[in-house]
Amino acid sequence: MRAVTISRLRLPAGKVTTFLLVVAVIAAIAGCVEGAGFQYDLTISSTEGGSVTSPGEDSYTYEYGTVVELVAEADSGHRFVNWTGNVGTVEDVEAAETTLTMRGDYSITANFEAIPIVQCELSISSTAGGSVTAPGEGVFIYENDTVVTLVAVADDCYEFVNWTGGSVADPFSANTTISIVIGAQAVRSVTANFAIRRYELTVSSTAFGSVTTPGQGTFAYDCGTAVTLVAAPETRCRFVAWSGDVDGIADIHAPEITIAMDRNRSLTAEFEVIPMVTAGIWHTVGLRPAGTVIAVGSNTWGQSEVGEWTDIIQVAAGERHTVGLRADGTVIAVGSNEDGQCSVDDWTGIVQIDCGRYYTVGLRSDGTVLAVGGNLSGQLGVDDWTGIVQVVTGFYHTLGLRPDGTVVAVGNAGEGRLEVGDWTNIVQLGAGGHHSLGLRSDGIVLAVGRNNYGETDVSHWTDIVQVAGGCQASAGLKADGTVVHTGWCQSGQCLVGGWRDIVQVDAGILHTVGLKSDGTVVAVGSNASGQCNVGDWVLGAA
Repeated sequence: MRAVTISRLRLPAGKVTTFLLVVAVIAAIAGCVEGAGFQYDLTISSTEGGSVTSPGEDSYTYEYGTVVELVAEADSGHRFVNWTGNVGTVEDVEAAETTLTMRGDYSITANFEAIPIVQCELSISSTAGGSVTAPGEGVFIYENDTVVTLVAVADDCYEFVNWTGGSVADPFSANTTISIVIGAQAVRSVTANFAIRRYELTVSSTAFGSVTTPGQGTFAYDCGTAVTLVAAPETRCRFVAWSGDVDGIADIHAPEITIAMDRNRSLTAEFEVIPMVTAGIWHTVGLRPAGTVIAVGSNTWGQSEVGEWTDIIQVAAGERHTVGLRADGTVIAVGSNEDGQCSVDDWTGIVQIDCGRYYTVGLRSDGTVLAVGGNLSGQLGVDDWTGIVQVVTGFYHTLGLRPDGTVVAVGNAGEGRLEVGDWTNIVQLGAGGHHSLGLRSDGIVLAVGRNNYGETDVSHWTDIVQVAGGCQASAGLKADGTVVHTGWCQSGQCLVGGWRDIVQVDAGILHTVGLKSDGTVVAVGSNASGQCNVGDWVLGAA
């Protein structure tokens, strides 16, 4: 501070009192205008952990009464404590931002201290189906206010749901990556929650079959579940292929498959009718895979009017009528009904049919047999038959195959055509006009009945897989796709030696027809009524 200096004077002793009085008066006047026009020094410093940013740490000179702004800023990990020194005019010694009024010389210090480190535990875990990859799982120690980023990763077939725990609100974020700030709590916990994915499998089928396992409809499965599907064709039909989401299926043509549920899938089992040909007396009928029917030859009685039939799984032809078995087990017939052979409208539950010359038989699913039409020789006497698996007809006799490989017969017994009581190991029957055929499981054929033209001379046949009887002839399909024939050949119906790739054969009165593996049809013999005009037929590949 500035001071007034009075030089030393030599005064007479009597004047001292007067001088002192003058000095006192001057001092009193100076006190009334304290500091006016005077300047004072301010020195600012700080302890470790921060600094004074306003006006800065230095020495400054200010006029009396100047208000100086003081700002102290702490370093990271530190905090401001107070101002110390001669702080009489500091407005708030505990405020980092305050003021000081200059009324003298001052030396002040901004004091800082380290912030005590608070450590917190963070427990991180996950449910089954995934993990926390960052920072990991377990118990971690963090300083207070640390920002921690957590990343959840789901395993295959699982999906992330959300974060929960004592340190988060409920519900918490459904984001797989989150950041949390460690607070002052002593313990925190976070759990990443996962759930297994669920996928839907929609299963359907076309006509002529169904999916028996797991059924048809929409089913839900956990991801990764192995699901087996089984396609079952109806009688006389076959499975073709699976369609839809078929990628990953080793063989789409296998009726039984197993798939892994790794996404939503939709699969359809496709079926078709097994194509076939049948020879009537003067006409030929073909069945297509779509269940539709075609016919050529005589139509004198309307027996060839089958163009509008649908959902047919088997056809049979007599002399003047044609019969079709529908997929629903009902039967349709066209042609002459003079003997009642077409009176089948009320039949249900039928699984196989055949036509005699003027009559019709039908095998029920329960193994019993129905018959309508002419009964001159007792060929309709099948009412007491049970446990039958196949029926065939000749002109005037009927044969039935039992599951044990034995055979029953009714009708005209002439020439021994019903002498089948000792047959065993039979797997398929055939009947000609006046004779009976039985195919054994070993590929050998048995025959009884009329043999005017050698129609029963089949004992030398081997490797036979199907037999058919004509009027006075017999045909056999061999395992290699060739055909053998014996009996009457008046019209060339026996000329089958060059046939190859045959999958089914039938014989009429004067013609023989064969279905090839590519779905085309061949025919030889009499074509007097156009019954052999099948060259342009393509029924469907076998």
